[in-house]
Formats: sequence, C-alpha cells, structure tokens
Amino acid sequence: MKVSEIFHSIQGEGKDIGLPTTFVRTSGCNLRCEWCDTKYAWEGGKEIKVERIKKKLEEIGCQRICITGGEPLLQDDVYELIDLIEDRYKVSVETNGSIDVEKLVGRDVRVSMDYKVLSSNMYDEMLDRNLDFLREKDQLKFVILDKEDFEFSRSILENYDLNCEIIFQAVDNENLKDLAGWVMEDGLNVRVLPQLHKVIWGDEKGV
Repeated sequence: MKVSEIFHSIQGEGKDIGLPTTFVRTSGCNLRCEWCDTKYAWEGGKEIKVERIKKKLEEIGCQRICITGGEPLLQDDVYELIDLIEDRYKVSVETNGSIDVEKLVGRDVRVSMDYKVLSSNMYDEMLDRNLDFLREKDQLKFVILDKEDFEFSRSILENYDLNCEIIFQAVDNENLKDLAGWVMEDGLNVRVLPQLHKVIWGDEKGV
C-alpha cells in the first residue's frame, strides 16, 4: 500500500471529533479539490506492506484507526488492511465520494464520505449511487465555503433519503459562524462542526 504518513493524533472531524485516533494516510487522489488541505498526499508516498502497517498500529496501541488520504479506495490492498484490523479496532475510512463504496459498506467500518460542493470544482465527479449505500453508523460530510455551497448541500439533502449522520463543515473554519446561522435559520437536522485539528495545530502536517 502506498502510504503518505502514519501518525497518532486527535480526530478533527465527524462523529469521533476530539477522540485520540491513529491515522493511516494513503497517497494518491483522483480529485483535485480547490481547497484541499492535504495536497501533499496527492502524489509520492512509500510502499508499505499491510502486515507492516498492522504492526505499526499495534505499536501505537490506539483503539481507533482512521484510513484516509489522498483517496484510500484507490489502493488495491486497502481491503486487505481493513480485513486484518477490523476485528481489533474501531475503523473508519474517509473517502471522497467519487468511488463506489458498496464493497466498503460490507465491512465492519464507519464510512466517512464527502460530497464535494460547488467551490471544490469537483462536484460533477460525485457518484450519487453511493448515497444509497450509506448506513446509520456512517457519515456524509459537506465542506462549505459560502452560501452558494450551503444551498447546493441543502438541495442534496432534499433530493435523497439519507439514513446517515450529516456533517456541515466550514472550509478552514473561516465562515463557521455564518454556517451555523444558515443551518439554524433553515431548521436543518445536520451537525455543524469545525476542523478541530486546525484549531489546535493550524496547518501543521502529521498531527
């Protein structure tokens, strides 16, 4: 598996926000989001056998594992890694919404899927049938820059019968107050969250 970094930190997003988590960040991504904050993982990385990754996770000893990227579903052996660790850890997989997740939801993991909005310039790459696969324990995340992004995100919620947790998150935490206001004004049943790791460490890498 091509890996950008493995590190122990605090989960900055989603249902597990604030909880100690070990991250396996894979290299390579098929999207080029305008406001991506991990562009360094688009390319490069080091080939590491899944058995070695498993050993590293055992050495760190954290019960929560987040497989992220880049885009981890581009890695052919990501499922081999999941099969090795899912019985021992609470595993989540972050994916960008453009690759089929049917194979992923058949495993005991939490799927944390993005739906790319207008400002990302990648919204037309979304695989909408993925929305039908998301389960109650999964989460769907919208990273929102402005009111136009908010209205676009709201339209997705209106057009699909979603069973999972919905996360609205502000790009770089810049318009978090505005985003909270729009959600309350429209009475949306979504969770508004900051990127906690950026509150704590800013743009520092590997935390």
